[in-house]
Amino acid sequence: MSLYLENILKQKDITPTAMRLLVLDYFLKQSTALSLSDLESGFDYSNRATLFRTLKTFEKKGLLHSINDGHITVYALCMDNCSEEQHADSHMHFCCKNCKKIYCMRSVKTPNINIPSGFNAEKLDIIIHGLCNGCTENLN
Repeated sequence: MSLYLENILKQKDITPTAMRLLVLDYFLKQSTALSLSDLESGFDYSNRATLFRTLKTFEKKGLLHSINDGHITVYALCMDNCSEEQHADSHMHFCCKNCKKIYCMRSVKTPNINIPSGFNAEKLDIIIHGLCNGCTENLN
């Protein structure tokens, strides 16, 4: 497994370190986006600054993308075709108002938005707010 994780990092031109391997492995096991606090609570012994630098390195190199719902920034794994030069993962996100988890909605098509001439769109953020499947089931 470690060689697999190392290869993922090397493909993104990220030097594999013990912490980076642990963080990548942790993200691969998640189904929702994670905040710095979520990540920190997943490790018994971790340095918040090191975790933050790891998140920012992963984001810069196209391994993670950030989502800001207006209150907190969370991070999720990017698609394989993201790179340091361009994040190609424009998709919707779903924020559950009950459990506060944020899900990438890659299967939901984003609308085609025509912007005025002279404007250059670089990123589209669409966040859907409501109840996730798990929280909806718990209400019934």
